[in-house]
Amino acid sequence: MKKSSLTILGCHSSIPTEKFHPTAQILEMKGYFFLIDCGEGTQVQLRKAKIKFNKIVNIFISHLHGDHFFGLIGLLSTFHLLGREKSVNIYAPKGLKEIIDVHFKWSYTKLKFCIYYIELSSDKLEKIMETEKIEVYTIPLKHRIYTNGFLFKEKPCNRKLNMKEIKKISDIGISDYRNLQLGKNFTTKFGKIIPNNQLTFDPPKILSYAFCSDTSYYLSVVEKIKYVDLLYHESTFLKKEEKRAIKTGHSTASQAAYIAKNSKVKKLLLGHYSNRFPNIKEFEEEAKEIFHNVEASEALKTYYLDGETII
Repeated sequence: MKKSSLTILGCHSSIPTEKFHPTAQILEMKGYFFLIDCGEGTQVQLRKAKIKFNKIVNIFISHLHGDHFFGLIGLLSTFHLLGREKSVNIYAPKGLKEIIDVHFKWSYTKLKFCIYYIELSSDKLEKIMETEKIEVYTIPLKHRIYTNGFLFKEKPCNRKLNMKEIKKISDIGISDYRNLQLGKNFTTKFGKIIPNNQLTFDPPKILSYAFCSDTSYYLSVVEKIKYVDLLYHESTFLKKEEKRAIKTGHSTASQAAYIAKNSKVKKLLLGHYSNRFPNIKEFEEEAKEIFHNVEASEALKTYYLDGETII
């Protein structure tokens, strides 16, 4: 299975341009492809990133400002036109279902697939999805309208069998493999205890990702995202525009860095840049004065949760 990774489809705010695309990203984790926000033009960016549409089953929308969901109706329409039958789960604030239903009602479109809406309304950390391999939580944020970020966490894996060592012990049968994977020692028929770490390898490190969408500088977030491996935090403005950030319910690059530092995250990705700042490296430089491991995210770049970046 591939390593968990994040592909940025768009990382600018408000108005899309030829070069700048509004918020959308794909998190690949434990075989799942999560679409997080869906700004205008997302399906074009998905094609550029060579991500197959049919892999997307779970969609997470942070809030109902257009630059975070205007691409969704188009994407769902394309699913329909391509003959999709597999259902889609949409986690979003109350109101999105009504918006989408009105469109398809008045375009006389009957979708070939079902949409299941999980409407979000809590102002507390809330588990909204769980499988055998992952958990997803909301992260309440502070914006002009009801907004959530999302926390994605891998679940612990079983230990991996060291078949080279196992084959040296004739007593060990296939029926014993499960106990070894669960970390139990093995006792031979003569009563000798063989430590588990001689027969197995450590499982892969558990990884986590936190997405903090549009928000004012909000210290309440810190305890909810402690020690995550990768944090994406909006940084719409530079410090010189802090008053504008406060007025519009956004953060500066330095404020995002303070959140990362206080949360003790491994790496910070900046994004949601205002178009008035064409040089995104300015955001990175400002944030690095406070938090060392930071990068200004770029569209169509992929970032592994364990720290590696690929283009």
